[in-house]
Amino acid sequence: MPAGILARKANFSSFLENVRLVSVMPTLENTTQEVLALAEKHFNLAPGSLSSGDDFFKKLGIDSLQTLELLSRLENHFNIELPDYEVQGVSDFKTLAERIQSRL
Repeated sequence: MPAGILARKANFSSFLENVRLVSVMPTLENTTQEVLALAEKHFNLAPGSLSSGDDFFKKLGIDSLQTLELLSRLENHFNIELPDYEVQGVSDFKTLAERIQSRL
């Protein structure tokens, strides 16, 4: 193939990859809803029983080990790693979703 066609094909492939990345990047609202849904499923709660402003320690009555289990599940789901320093002091779902979103 001529070099010009190869260059255009490479540029088009790069363009398509960027389009795919933009189209699949979830919004903070999407991420928050996924976090809530995963927490509800993990703790066998009715869908819609949690809200973004809920303190998960108070609302779920969980201890630090259960929190680590939830964080591990979220990391696996979103395919990210949340360093301890980023989640230390976080206790509500919205802030947790913001920390996850920053890693996507």
